[in-house]
Amino acid sequence: MTGAANMTWLGHSAIRLTLPDERVVLIDPWLRDNPSCPDQLRAQPRCDFVALTHGHGDHTDDVWRLIDKFNPHIVATVELCQIVGMKSPKARFAPMNIGGTQSIDGVQFSLTRAYHSSSIDLDTGPAYTGMPCGVIVSADELAPFYHAGDTDVFGDMKLIAELFGPKIVALPIGDHFTMGVAGAAYAAQLFQPANIVPIHYGTFPVLHGTPEAFRDALPDELKTRLIVPEVGQPVRWTENGLSQG
Repeated sequence: MTGAANMTWLGHSAIRLTLPDERVVLIDPWLRDNPSCPDQLRAQPRCDFVALTHGHGDHTDDVWRLIDKFNPHIVATVELCQIVGMKSPKARFAPMNIGGTQSIDGVQFSLTRAYHSSSIDLDTGPAYTGMPCGVIVSADELAPFYHAGDTDVFGDMKLIAELFGPKIVALPIGDHFTMGVAGAAYAAQLFQPANIVPIHYGTFPVLHGTPEAFRDALPDELKTRLIVPEVGQPVRWTENGLSQG
């Protein structure tokens, strides 16, 4: 793999990972109606993979538009793939479940547990979309990237760290629907990653956790590992982690 890889926060929990060959992984793409996503980012120019951590609309609402435009590989739990497939039956689904790993065209996806809920609102009411999860994205010569999804902190994050070795962890800090800054700081201690990225905050007033409060909650040895990207600003993604230099 050659070229520059990067990570871009698109607001809320949406993350874009660009590989050195310019292929794009979108995690939890909520873009068009996301108030924290700038207008110029709501229509993405490329998408080769979509990874979904759970079914809630603030993590999945753009998946059908991305399927229609790019026909990416859709990585999610079996149930979530089935529900998405009700509207897009010809999409390229790669269903899996928690604890599993699969490689698609040289990119590895692993699903891990998360503590939350998962459903999609249909015309008939909410539909169960399987267990919520986190996702780890790995590729040659790049640091494994862990997106925790929506979750509380839990002790088995240490097992995830030991089994999958993510060097970059994106953790929700907003509180109310997920863990807040105290829980996220404890999670960061369990992972001991090279870099920590806060997500799922500030989109609505109820998501009151802030990067500043998160930094204050981190132990001193982890404060310097916190990276707070601006929405839409790529951060270089290397084999050692993220680099803003």
